[in-house]
Amino acid sequence: MRLDDQQESRNYEIQRGGGGGGFGGGGGMLSMLIPLIGSRFGLGGIVIAMGVVALLNYGGGLTESAGPGTQVERGAAGERGSLTQVQSFSLKVLGTTERVWDEIFREQGQRYTPAVLSFYSQSGQSGCGAAQSAMGPFYCPLDRKIYLDTDFFRELQQRFGAPGDFAQAYVIAHEVGHHIQNLEGTLGEVNQAQRRLNATEANALQVKVELQADCYAGVWGRRTGLMEPGDMEEGMRAAEAIGDDTLQRQAGQRPMPDSFTHGSSAQRMEWLRRGLETGDPARCDTFSTP
Repeated sequence: MRLDDQQESRNYEIQRGGGGGGFGGGGGMLSMLIPLIGSRFGLGGIVIAMGVVALLNYGGGLTESAGPGTQVERGAAGERGSLTQVQSFSLKVLGTTERVWDEIFREQGQRYTPAVLSFYSQSGQSGCGAAQSAMGPFYCPLDRKIYLDTDFFRELQQRFGAPGDFAQAYVIAHEVGHHIQNLEGTLGEVNQAQRRLNATEANALQVKVELQADCYAGVWGRRTGLMEPGDMEEGMRAAEAIGDDTLQRQAGQRPMPDSFTHGSSAQRMEWLRRGLETGDPARCDTFSTP
């Protein structure tokens, strides 16, 4: 991607030190939470719980969740010189998502509110609980933040065989896709629906959430105008590498569709491609697709 001349987003924070801990202002509601947003960018592991989003007004009642010894540097302070190369790259990607989605929202007569990208190393805090590197990138709808341990990019390349800057950008754009779903009210609606479903049905609905976020990532890629030859192939390799069936086979298991929470490799590639080819978020309605 041609990101060298792109402006870094100022909507970020860097967590240093500390770690562990609980839910901040939303911690007392743990028993009311149900699984919604899968962790580790669809690679399994711990599940982030969403909670009763409507009651919290998407984070309106949350307090600062930094644990003991944790220092949080915010982008508004303008400490640009302290950014690492990976952080700078991530913020350039985030900046492009802000411009793309701001344009889309204005076309619809709405105003876009950006997400905040929270960097941490090994462990940190989120409005949805403790953030740990084993969880991979995730979006917390309660505080509207994306949590990223940038070491994940190395794992994406080395463990999952998905190198390239567009593959890394796809990770961030996918999580921004969840932020769009949050703003649209989709996550709240899915949360309510999953309460009435059994595990298999809830998983199937979750797959639709994740595939739509993949499609939204493709919409972003098409609309940036910054893609280069080979970028689409990088994205397809990444989508294939993180399909539930592929991951289950790599773990020595037989693929079990009823347990899928993010979609098969073919599904993830299909919906990412749809967004990349059309650039139209209206074509990302996974909920009306069998």
